[in-house]
Amino acid sequence: MTDWDDLRVFLAVARAESLSGAGRVLKLDAATVGRRIARLEEALSAKLFDKSPQGYTLTDAGARLSPHAERAELALAGAAEELGGVAGQLTGQLRIGAPDGCANYLLPQVCAQLCDAHPGLEIQVVALPRVFNLSKREADMAITVSPPNAGRLTVQKLSDYQLHLVGSADYLACHPKILSRADLRGHRMIGYIPDMIFDKELDYLAETGAETVGLASNSVSVQMQMVRAGAGLAIVHDFAIPFVPGLRRLLIREIALSRAFWLIRHADDRRSERLTRLAETLALAFRREITRLEALAALP
Repeated sequence: MTDWDDLRVFLAVARAESLSGAGRVLKLDAATVGRRIARLEEALSAKLFDKSPQGYTLTDAGARLSPHAERAELALAGAAEELGGVAGQLTGQLRIGAPDGCANYLLPQVCAQLCDAHPGLEIQVVALPRVFNLSKREADMAITVSPPNAGRLTVQKLSDYQLHLVGSADYLACHPKILSRADLRGHRMIGYIPDMIFDKELDYLAETGAETVGLASNSVSVQMQMVRAGAGLAIVHDFAIPFVPGLRRLLIREIALSRAFWLIRHADDRRSERLTRLAETLALAFRREITRLEALAALP
């Protein structure tokens, strides 16, 4: 009979593609992880991983075992929620992957609201400017700026959001007035590093008519600090504007962008009532926070 704990180790190695990476997640040393995998392979009379310089990859047998192990994982998580939770309360750990603009300016308030309403909930936010691999369980769910077009995923639209061209009051006081797109010539633009834009929806440069950016970063937060320092103009999220005093929106009608956030989950997680409730609760709080912040950004 297969020990569930060995299946848990198996899933960790499959996702991390290494014994040491799985060990960090499980809080076990690599040697122990290796012994557990060997025990499982012996119990099943099947080789589950191929080892190479690139790491551990699933064999055909391992790939066939993986969905069964994931279903067992979901069933145990559901049982723990049912037996250990308070009626109506969400508990346990939730890891959310998100681009740094969303992670810095939206998720702190949203997560605080969720944890206040559900004290048994522990939320981890992974803020990275890239796409998350949910199959490897880098996160329980991810927020993206484009819906994925491949993979076994559940995709839910969270909310539209707006972006505008902004400059700091200090910068605008020291430079020529901007009344039209033509007036942007000669102004320094701040934006993303072109070859580090990980999603086409983040390529805003053409909206300003500028050909290059004078200051660039792959981080929205760094771009915002550049604008705050009076270093130039940038297209930024309206929901971020209230966090930086002294910013002014420019050419509001001529340069107005609309984008959307999407919530991505692994397809198998549809069987988890807990994760479905978490997704619904997160989406509601997320939309309310964007609406609140965008209303503040529109104030004169």
